[in-house]
Amino acid sequence: VLPRISTNISVYDVEPESNPLTLFLQSIDKFGALAANTLVLPSHGKPFRGLHTRIAQLHAHHRDRLAEVMQACSASPCSGADILPVMFKRPLDLHQTTFAMGEAVAHLHTLWFEGRLRRQLGGDGVPMYSA
Repeated sequence: VLPRISTNISVYDVEPESNPLTLFLQSIDKFGALAANTLVLPSHGKPFRGLHTRIAQLHAHHRDRLAEVMQACSASPCSGADILPVMFKRPLDLHQTTFAMGEAVAHLHTLWFEGRLRRQLGGDGVPMYSA
């Protein structure tokens, strides 16, 4: 759990059918059993308190991103690349695009695993997601 940014949650080539966003959200919920004033020692940033608030913020952040992805896929079928400008409003360099693509696919997979999106391979072999 990071204090200011969200952890990169991506689908990787070694597990192309994974559902990492759902697993991440389930895993951070396990911290709810800790005291509200628990000192958090993140891998990036300074130690902080307020773990329960941060978990709620992360859930809200991903809920908002999932809603944006769902809206885009309801308008027309989308690939992971189509979702990049939906989730990331600023220009991305090559390094950032690599991380962003993994995150876009992770959000698509969550909606697909939940049965809210359908997935079909396009004529070019690229997975397309639609509502």
